[in-house]
Amino acid sequence: MTVKDLAAYIAALPEEERILQFGKKAADPLQGAFRHKRVVHAGLKGRMIPPDKAQARWNALMKRPVEGNPLQMAYLHIPFCKTKCLYCGFFQNGTDTSVEDRYVDHLLMELAQDADKPRLQSAPIQAVFIGGGTPTSLSPSNIRRLLRAIRKTLPLANDYELTLEGRVHDLVEEKMDVWMEEGVNRISLGVQSFDTKVRQQVGRIDTGEEVMKRLQKLSAYNQCAVIIDLMYGLPDQTLDVWQEDLHHLVESGVDGADLYQLDVFENSDLHKRIEEGRLSPAATTLMQTEMFRIGRRYMAQWGCKRISHCHWAKNNRERSLYNTLARSGTHLFPFGCGAGGHVDGVSTMLHRVLEPYEGMVARGVKPFMFLSEVSPFAAYEARVQGEMNQCHLNLDALMALDSRLVSLSHLGDLWEEYGLWHFNGIQYDLTEAGEFWVVNMTQTLLECIQWLLGGEKIMNHAPVAAQG
Repeated sequence: MTVKDLAAYIAALPEEERILQFGKKAADPLQGAFRHKRVVHAGLKGRMIPPDKAQARWNALMKRPVEGNPLQMAYLHIPFCKTKCLYCGFFQNGTDTSVEDRYVDHLLMELAQDADKPRLQSAPIQAVFIGGGTPTSLSPSNIRRLLRAIRKTLPLANDYELTLEGRVHDLVEEKMDVWMEEGVNRISLGVQSFDTKVRQQVGRIDTGEEVMKRLQKLSAYNQCAVIIDLMYGLPDQTLDVWQEDLHHLVESGVDGADLYQLDVFENSDLHKRIEEGRLSPAATTLMQTEMFRIGRRYMAQWGCKRISHCHWAKNNRERSLYNTLARSGTHLFPFGCGAGGHVDGVSTMLHRVLEPYEGMVARGVKPFMFLSEVSPFAAYEARVQGEMNQCHLNLDALMALDSRLVSLSHLGDLWEEYGLWHFNGIQYDLTEAGEFWVVNMTQTLLECIQWLLGGEKIMNHAPVAAQG
């Protein structure tokens, strides 16, 4: 068995590639360890299953019950939005009552088709996430139908988490009443900013004042965890505006929050408007590092509990179970147009266009856009992703899985020297800088594993703009 020398590999790289993949030593590692974010989400690619074999592969998988009660979840996709936010890369369809009614009919049909499948029913579902799109845009009657079907079809664990994703504009009593009556126990809302100008110019509807009022109405039900997303780096979101956003977050009374770095995709409407001079530039990476520093420290000052590198709980009502398990490779059953998932070594994306999705469901087949084998190193990937998401990595335990990984110890020493993590006697804890650059670090770790175990050299680099 040949053990590759990671230190020699790194030393032989051209300087620009070495810095891009492994970073560098800097006076302030938060601002200088890497030049910019090189991928949006870390991960390794698998191998496509031929379309003519996909249905048979999935059907065989779903016929086999699983042993040992493994963790598993379900994701349901609602591909409708009232408006398109400029930064969004997930928009599929506008809202239309008749289209929505027909879509929910087919989504319930897809759920019913899997209702008796042994693989789905042989272990409890720990978490359900209804994402989009904007699931809260569904009419009260349609969301009631969907929630009842979920509870009827899926083998929910006693302590299941059921998240409904959406926007503040939909927080009206006739909808909220149904959500609470039908088992939603976590609601995640994309606030992005409380500043009226900042939020409305990127496509959000309500004023900051209206956002606060509606959040407080939802919290007053006292029946679910209320979570909001804030973004940092938006056009005209100065450090003062960001500080006010954080203040309003705490003031709003929500149970938890994500602080997300804005990614400006080169083909996005946001990038186009900035290039045309119709919007102020988004924050540079350097500016975003300072916003992250401010946000991280502010949440700590308020005693918020760290759940992941970008998520905090203000109290114990918030568990963020779905997000935590998803990062750890937990089996995920997908339902709905545009849903993604992975079960027993295969991953899939269901059709993102309504017509083929609904046509395949009507014919009684799983509406794959594609089905693929996961990476042969998926078990290592799940371990690294899950731990790094929670701001630590047990490198010794990882290396113990395969002797060919022993040279990862060089990466442990290198990144400690760079100020990205520190060894606590058992494992490496990410520093403030490491938390900001965690996606780069995770991607590099996965690429090193793939090279050490499989011999393939890769270095992914996504086209994300606004990184000056």
